[in-house]
Amino acid sequence: MSKIPICCHSLTLGGAQVVRSDAIRVLGVLLTPDLSLDKHVTTVSAKCFFLLRQLRRIRCSLDDDAATTLVQAFVASRVDYCGSLLIGAPKKMTDKLQRVLNAAARIVSNTRKFDQGLSQFRLHELHLLDADDRFRFRVCVQVYKCLHNMAPGYLSTLCQPMSSVPGRRHLCSTRRGQLDFPHVNLATYGGRVFAYAGPTSWNSVPDSLKDINLTLQTFKRHPKTFLFLHASTFSTFEVSHKNVLYKSTVIIIQIHVSKLDKTTYE
Repeated sequence: MSKIPICCHSLTLGGAQVVRSDAIRVLGVLLTPDLSLDKHVTTVSAKCFFLLRQLRRIRCSLDDDAATTLVQAFVASRVDYCGSLLIGAPKKMTDKLQRVLNAAARIVSNTRKFDQGLSQFRLHELHLLDADDRFRFRVCVQVYKCLHNMAPGYLSTLCQPMSSVPGRRHLCSTRRGQLDFPHVNLATYGGRVFAYAGPTSWNSVPDSLKDINLTLQTFKRHPKTFLFLHASTFSTFEVSHKNVLYKSTVIIIQIHVSKLDKTTYE
């Protein structure tokens, strides 16, 4: 858009002049010329933090159940809206929404920013997945609908089982219910299209969840359980890794202090 001459930044229709805009809203999503969705994420994050500030003012008048309901209705729903568009987005972008979820968990749990155990509370008590896992879950649900003729045709054609692809029917992946996906050249944008992100997200779930006899409600429940277990395992590993790093740092400091003491006495 910056390369377009200034004289072409407006359009005249029926005597009315239409001026170009840096961002347009389509079904509640802000789109910019580069299609990065960074402006959309920033806007959603700002609205969520505004609501969280209002909720913090009345938190003392609410019990835990009421606070959880308000967080789910006003904050989590905004983060989830069109969340499948953010699959494969850069971490600096999804971290903005992750901070929103962490702030929401702190309000419900009445904890401060640097208190420990926030991730465990958010996962096990509030049942709030990480931002990346929430987007991945929504994409998997959309793929399920495509495979069961519950989605538009232009999306269903992008989810083809390996068994229906000529030349690949003899592969082991055909018996595991995996889907075929195209190769992408650009890791930044190519990996975010549904033709690639949908099949790869579906292939990453356990084989037991790819049973064609599962209903939609059953399928929605099982991937969440899988993602919760995956997130809990990673959170436990991260905490243990930080503890080991802290203990190692303390030991190194003690060794250096002892060496300095010996040097001083000598």
